[in-house]
Amino acid sequence: MKSIFITLLALILLNTGFAQSKINYIEYDLPNGIHVILHEEHSTPIVAVSVLYHVGSKNENTERTGFAHFFEHLLFEGSQNIGRGEYSKLVEKNGGTLNANTSQDRTYYYEILPSNQLELGLWLESERMLHAKVENVGIETQRSVVKEEKRQRVDNQPYASFISEMFKRAFPSHPYRWVPIGSMEHLDAAVEADYVQFYQDFYVPNNATISIAGDIPIEKTKLWIEQYFGSIPSGQAINLYRDVLSLSSEKFVAKYGIDKSKFDAKDINKTKDKAAIAVLNKLKATPIVVRRTQKDKEPIRGVITDTIYDNIQLPGIFMGYKIPDQKNADSYALEFMNEILSGGNSSRINKNLIEKKQIATYASSFNYGLEDGGMNIFLALAKEGVSLTDIQDAFDIEIRAMKDQLISDEEYQSVLNKFEKQVVESTSSVAGIAESLADNYVYYGTAARTNQMLEMYRKVTKEDIQRVANTYLTDNARVILYYLPTEK
Repeated sequence: MKSIFITLLALILLNTGFAQSKINYIEYDLPNGIHVILHEEHSTPIVAVSVLYHVGSKNENTERTGFAHFFEHLLFEGSQNIGRGEYSKLVEKNGGTLNANTSQDRTYYYEILPSNQLELGLWLESERMLHAKVENVGIETQRSVVKEEKRQRVDNQPYASFISEMFKRAFPSHPYRWVPIGSMEHLDAAVEADYVQFYQDFYVPNNATISIAGDIPIEKTKLWIEQYFGSIPSGQAINLYRDVLSLSSEKFVAKYGIDKSKFDAKDINKTKDKAAIAVLNKLKATPIVVRRTQKDKEPIRGVITDTIYDNIQLPGIFMGYKIPDQKNADSYALEFMNEILSGGNSSRINKNLIEKKQIATYASSFNYGLEDGGMNIFLALAKEGVSLTDIQDAFDIEIRAMKDQLISDEEYQSVLNKFEKQVVESTSSVAGIAESLADNYVYYGTAARTNQMLEMYRKVTKEDIQRVANTYLTDNARVILYYLPTEK
């Protein structure tokens, strides 16, 4: 009787679906090209203010890699109106936190503040967009910071290079072949003008999405956004304004053919000089065309194998397969597949490679999806005395089983429950909501996808999971890296 009860309870739990609360929002564009998304939520007196710039490491010059990540650090240096090092102090003394992150595809800045400090967050982000300090003092400071970060997170971390090593072999032509940390040599070789140019190319209104979520008064928020961002010039005029602040009179005249004293250094739009107005209007009407990359369509040709020696104790194996961009509908089925293979102690890889065969101390698989393409990666650390080829064979057995047989109803329902829970949790905070709305707008063309995630996962079938395994996990088209301890 007890076993029957437990079975029935399990079935009830498995079939209990999660309900996703609808995230209500409004969105609109400012005349200068900034896209705005606002979500009003009064449950807690907190607000998340974020700005997503659609620039990541893939937008970098091949000889100047690492710029996107570098700017994530540099743009906390201050602005024309914020002293060096004051960004964090202003937020923290008002009860908030702030941070930023960079990927191959975007750079994201945010503040989480008490709702009565919303205006502070808007002002800080407008300063970052309009006239951040991009000059040698801050550049030299942040060079040291980034170098130390690379030493700590990459150079001195076991196996930390595997993404870089994997991607440069899988993406020989696409800029995904380098990772966001970039090249320290490139950062050292760059001069101030290189950094200024990057700022002028990508930190512009038509490349920015403002996403705000939390305890906000919608109409007042819209007025503040207009106040702090609406006056930022559109097109090339924003860089005219930056040059008014940063260039010498001689260099300004050489570039624009007019003396910079003709422009108001506080608000460039207030100039009354006819010649200055003509230059300003012409540059406003000259759009900044942000360089976009193309989706990767270059397959891995054959099996690419390599051995990498690292400061490690245990040998490791990393296998990578190319997958389509994250916008592709197959990405959901790939997530299901990886969760079944390695999602927790009950997963197939854990049960078979770690518990049953006892050949690995750690083993996993995951979907590394990006805007232009991605990779599905398998990795494992070998137990002492175990050959990496034995682990490779064990991975291949699990992959073959996924290709040959449909997963069970129990596996399917268990994984679906996990994803339903993740979706609900991802939008349970104002910070999560703000980021989700921005990401979905930029990557998928619609913020509405934030409310469609549960539906997307529920559409995945067992047949879809089997199909993507057969489509993308191809034995003769993959990168295999063997990590071995450096010989002493």
